[in-house]
Amino acid sequence: MLSAFSTIVRLTWDLILWCGLVLRPRESLEAEILFLRRQLALYRERGVKPRRVDATTRMRLALLSRCFDWRSALVVVRPETLIGWHRAGFKLFWRWKSRAGRPSIPKELRDLIRRMAAENPVWGQERIANELLVKLGLRVSPRTVAKYMPRRTPGRPRGGQRWSTFLRNHARGVIACDFLVAVTSTFRVLYVPVVIEHHSRRLIHFNVTSHPTAQWTRQQLREVVGYEER
Repeated sequence: MLSAFSTIVRLTWDLILWCGLVLRPRESLEAEILFLRRQLALYRERGVKPRRVDATTRMRLALLSRCFDWRSALVVVRPETLIGWHRAGFKLFWRWKSRAGRPSIPKELRDLIRRMAAENPVWGQERIANELLVKLGLRVSPRTVAKYMPRRTPGRPRGGQRWSTFLRNHARGVIACDFLVAVTSTFRVLYVPVVIEHHSRRLIHFNVTSHPTAQWTRQQLREVVGYEER
């Protein structure tokens, strides 16, 4: 009697499960069937020793498990292992999605940047970026321009001339200024702005103050240069 009762209970339970399968969507059933088939393919024909799960199988099982309740159908590994496959897949996806670095610009624009830098050696990255924006309407970051500019030959000065050559050519129009500190006999600190002409080393202006301000310093430079000259 106990065996017959147990058989009836099992058949009733199978009937309930079958009714539940009938009510499930067809896509969910197909995904579960394919999920079980992938697990069966991991076993050898003889014995029950499972095969090693490769990356392709992990990806398939992880994708199929999103279509139904996979916990009751998982046999070959523990649920924690499949969840770990999910997390590894998300890490790979977002690593690919958030690739570091800026996207490359078109090849024609890269060639144009190299050509402009080669034909105008005194132009820097800011000048080339501004020329592209004003004349061609192409907005390119100066850092991007510097990335595609040709490398400077070691030992070659930056631009078309050395710093000493620039000073020699423009020395007549360059002045140098600085502040000196003088301490009086009563230990009072005075500030002395000194302006010299770079070409002749001639002292052209100086003054004394105990409280230098930006407005006062600007006035000293006006007295040196004048209002009519640039």
